[in-house]
Amino acid sequence: MRTLLVLLLVFGSPAPIPATAATTAAAVCVTSCDTLDPSRAARESFPLPYKVLNGRVLRLHASDPDGMAWASIDNGVPGDAVWLDRSWDGGATWEGLLGKASVPGSWTGTRTLMYNLTDPAHHRRGLVRACGDAQGVGCTAWIYPDVCDSACDRSAPGAGDSQPVAPATLFGRAIRLHFDGHGLAWAGIEAGGAGDEIWLDRSWDAGASWPDGSSLGRTSTPAGAAGTHTTAFATRDPRGRLYGGAVRACGREATHAQGGCTAWARPATTRAAGALDALMWSSEPYTAWWPSSWWNSAVAVTAVADAGGFESALARTFDVNRVAFPAGARSSDPIDGHFVSRAIDDSAWWGLAWLAVYDRTHDARYLTEATTIANYVQGFWDTGTCGGGVWWDRERTYKNAVTAGLHLRLTASLHLRIAGDTLWGQRARTAGDWYLGSGMVNASGLVNDGLTSSCANNGQTVWTYNQGLGIGGLLELWRGTGVQSYLDAAKRLADAAMTRLTSGGVLAESCETGSCDDNQKQFKGIFMRYFGDLATATGSAAYRAFARKQADALWAGDRDPLNRIGLRWTGATPNAADWRTQASGLEAVLAAG
Repeated sequence: MRTLLVLLLVFGSPAPIPATAATTAAAVCVTSCDTLDPSRAARESFPLPYKVLNGRVLRLHASDPDGMAWASIDNGVPGDAVWLDRSWDGGATWEGLLGKASVPGSWTGTRTLMYNLTDPAHHRRGLVRACGDAQGVGCTAWIYPDVCDSACDRSAPGAGDSQPVAPATLFGRAIRLHFDGHGLAWAGIEAGGAGDEIWLDRSWDAGASWPDGSSLGRTSTPAGAAGTHTTAFATRDPRGRLYGGAVRACGREATHAQGGCTAWARPATTRAAGALDALMWSSEPYTAWWPSSWWNSAVAVTAVADAGGFESALARTFDVNRVAFPAGARSSDPIDGHFVSRAIDDSAWWGLAWLAVYDRTHDARYLTEATTIANYVQGFWDTGTCGGGVWWDRERTYKNAVTAGLHLRLTASLHLRIAGDTLWGQRARTAGDWYLGSGMVNASGLVNDGLTSSCANNGQTVWTYNQGLGIGGLLELWRGTGVQSYLDAAKRLADAAMTRLTSGGVLAESCETGSCDDNQKQFKGIFMRYFGDLATATGSAAYRAFARKQADALWAGDRDPLNRIGLRWTGATPNAADWRTQASGLEAVLAAG
């Protein structure tokens, strides 16, 4: 039947709703879409014992790399049938007859097509079982009813105890949410009496619903005790590509038969892990980016690579997005393949992203791709206007700071990573000298937006990402050449930013006095990526202290219990928060070390 989304009340679960006639399920797409042929499975396993149904053998097959399952029936006769059921609410209701196939004449068995086990794009965790009709209907058990991360559901809590939200109070009882050091959650009730109950709710959509996660570990306080606690439950499902699971602790007081819950929260075993998990919650695994911003997704890829982990997700982003896309599919511009488009700066962001992934994985294909992109960008270096510099767009309308900074960092980075290189090193030195002589850095040590048609500083807005790219490019050039003046120039930009681009010592974008657009939401994190690089390279106590101040400020004032980070790092309102601000905040956390 069509899955019903059951919103479970605090006080318990309703009786299961029986399944009736099935309707066609909406296709789910993760790494592949439903109805993939099993011959294309990356792996085959049998997660459950087979079921014998009137002499027929009913099997459930799974491919964990694909996140998909299929069913088969053997030792049958023509007309026997096999299918999958899939449930989104822990098995209370289900989509039935998925891929139903009947044994054809002269055959003794058949199989279904493959269906996805989970739906991370819509934040739903599914269960799947194999069913058959052979002179009677029967089904296997549901696969993967437990969520497993560092440990599986119903484990004993591990070492460590963090309590991210205030306890709920209920007739003198305290209902507390706990996380252990591995991010598993458990709930406890204190200062109560016999019959009091405690449990967890778990949600994959940030607390909007919890159809498969109500009353987890429900436990009653025994006679003679003042409290009890649940076992521990996971908040991430790596097998299902579900991240950012939220939990809350709920309890019921026995005498008054009333209940209450804490706020929803996610674990943060470290600041970086908590911020990264919340960023990955917003990614879309099938299209393999963060809809719907092209260059911003490149910066998100860079942040994920800097944080570490998720190599398979980064590889999928590479594989899916290397191709050409028409206008409107990834950007308002067509993407020509190899991540390049008419926007030269957008192309260069992807070059830096794949360099970051290369640094994390040492997979040569990412370095090759970054080199391909850099060659495209280099094609827009033009000495005929302003003596050099890279054009911002294919139409050659503007020479600006963002494209210059990207080009400088990209060329200098390639020089350091390509054995025996001289070509990119010379290009980087030419780019660095032109950058410092272009006039874009004003007398205060701040980087204005670009140059006028007469090649003068245009006096336009100083954006933090331009300041950061200047630092990052000059720092990388110093690494490649050993020329002290490049490092001195990077430090001058950093010093100016610390005093002139902050409010109360915390980095602030100029647009924060009003509202910042989707691009500007990501600027400060870019600055902090390169400022943190400078702090590490120089060992400067002042730079390290500044980086720590940013991370401390946003973690204390600009983070909610779900580890979501907003635009204004002091938490001032109004404060936009989305995956762009999340990636920005993650880079600030990483810069603090």
